Amino acid sequence: MTRWRVQRKCVSPEDAGLCGCRQFVAVWRERHYLRGGCVYKEEQDYSYYVSSADPRAYDEAALLEAMRGHWDAIENGSHYRRDVSMGEDASGISKRRQAHMMASLRNLTLGLFERQKNASTGSFPSWRRKMNPSKAIRMLSSKK
Repeated sequence: MTRWRVQRKCVSPEDAGLCGCRQFVAVWRERHYLRGGCVYKEEQDYSYYVSSADPRAYDEAALLEAMRGHWDAIENGSHYRRDVSMGEDASGISKRRQAHMMASLRNLTLGLFERQKNASTGSFPSWRRKMNPSKAIRMLSSKK
């Protein structure tokens, strides 16, 4: 069972110091984990967000649903491909420069796949296995 509460502070982009910012949002969540009908664990947390949405466009429930949808798209889109297909979370790279370099290479790989996706590319893992540097360079230099 989860309970939540949303608090919002309407601001102008100038006051916030962020281009397009219309509101700051704080979400308090309280979760009760049940086992056999009894609560065995409780958690409370706060999450903070910045939104460009017009404060009058969403009530608290709709705003919370929009935030869930946004993060769900990220988790099921880019993160799934990066972690499951490329093993990003299992990477043992701990130095900042190397981590940035690998993230850039992963982004390049995903970008190349997205660019060619409409052609009969198949799944991302099979496409990635067939890709080589010369094919990637040809794709980058071709006009689309």
